Amino acid sequence: MSEVTAEMVQRGRGPTAEEAARRRKVARDVRSARERLTSSIGLERAFDYELLRVYAQYRIGAFLPLVVLACCIAAAAMFWAPVLLSGAWCVGVLAVIAGNTALARSFLRQDPDALSLPASRRRVIVGEVVQSVAWALLVVMLLQVEAANARTFVMFVLVIVAAVTTMLAATVPLGAYAGLLPLSAATAALLCLSREAEAVLLVGMAVCAQLFFLFLSNHLHASTVAALQSRAEKDAIFGELEQAKANSDEARRRAEEANLAKSRFLATMSHELRTPLNAILGFSEVMKNEVFGPHSSGSYREYSTDIHDSGLHLLNLINEILDLSRIEAGRYELNEEALQLAYVVEESRHMMTLRARAKNQTFHELIDPTLPRLWADERALRQIVLNVLSNAIKFTPPGGEITIKVGWTSSGGQYVSVKDTGPGIPEDEIPTVMSSFGRGSLAIKTAEQGSGLGLPIVKGLVDLHGGGFQLKSRPREGTEVIVTFPATRVMDALPALAEETPVRPVRAA
Repeated sequence: MSEVTAEMVQRGRGPTAEEAARRRKVARDVRSARERLTSSIGLERAFDYELLRVYAQYRIGAFLPLVVLACCIAAAAMFWAPVLLSGAWCVGVLAVIAGNTALARSFLRQDPDALSLPASRRRVIVGEVVQSVAWALLVVMLLQVEAANARTFVMFVLVIVAAVTTMLAATVPLGAYAGLLPLSAATAALLCLSREAEAVLLVGMAVCAQLFFLFLSNHLHASTVAALQSRAEKDAIFGELEQAKANSDEARRRAEEANLAKSRFLATMSHELRTPLNAILGFSEVMKNEVFGPHSSGSYREYSTDIHDSGLHLLNLINEILDLSRIEAGRYELNEEALQLAYVVEESRHMMTLRARAKNQTFHELIDPTLPRLWADERALRQIVLNVLSNAIKFTPPGGEITIKVGWTSSGGQYVSVKDTGPGIPEDEIPTVMSSFGRGSLAIKTAEQGSGLGLPIVKGLVDLHGGGFQLKSRPREGTEVIVTFPATRVMDALPALAEETPVRPVRAA
């Protein structure tokens, strides 16, 4: 039979969180690369559409400002050109602006999945070129004007229009380049009207200003792409969070169903197991005590004792599992009353004396006799002390010492401390010891076998009382368990017990 490796077990359990995250990242990278390969501008298709959508919104939003700008320029041009010619130029520019705006509205109305993005981008480029040519015709209209201030006015208009064009078409870089080309050509054409040094200098400055606007347009395009990428990453994270939440809800639902199934199973099995156990314990006790006469062989008495002890061990294990299940399910009900913590500890210590005497162990009690009563569940409190004492006796070697302390906490509550001189627990094994069925390595080697449910039950019962649980241990230095109860459970109004428990060492031997 082939050996089952840890890798095979891990594959059977599914990928780890790191592996799942790596797979999601690889899937995103592959999808992004595939979309970039199918895109005409080297970006994902979603980015192609978003950049065109932003351009269309810019165009629609700039419609009224462009109309006002064209009308103002036409009105100013009437000082140098005929009114009819200026009006015709204005009508032509307005018609081109209206056409580009209509194309933008049509683009936004269409279904993104049904759009041909390359065709839409070509329409944008053509529209920018036509509009720039319409603006540049202002130079032709004033070509015959000899006034120097007219040429300065035209140059000023071309610079303004270049700035507007490059900013509006920033999300479509080819459109910005195409739109700026006729304007730059018109600006350079002004040199034909004058060869003076001042005119050359002004034209050079205008061309440089247009190139600067193109540089700003590229930066605006990069910023827009970065914003779209950031939004896409955020949307991807939100999608993963929603998927993780859905998975978590599904896992919680399955856990609740599993917990319900576990509760039903334990409820059924507790009855099914206890019924035959009662018969086993009863009949084995009858045979062990030889109620109906002595056995013909001494081995039968020994076997009867083993059966009885095994049945008791199994019954205790079933009870511990059921108690822990009720605590974890939140169905453990506390029957609270006012009780004396010192009395419960002393009684529990007395019950453990026989076990400690068998290992020649010594108890040391340091109990404050003035402690008032505590509002708690007596059965739960007794189980807490018994479990802690049982562990101390179990893990303390023969001839060892166990110290029991009961007193006040710094916050006004009460505490119980049990310290032994056993092998101790390494710090890295404490979480294992505190888990259900968990046992430390040194405890396994040096102590009796157990179910590993004692400390988890103790912590669960302490938590139900709103108290605290602390485990201090070092290898070869022993272990100390400290259980604290909050000040809200101390019955200050009730007097302390009249009988004082003396502070004395008690030898179990």
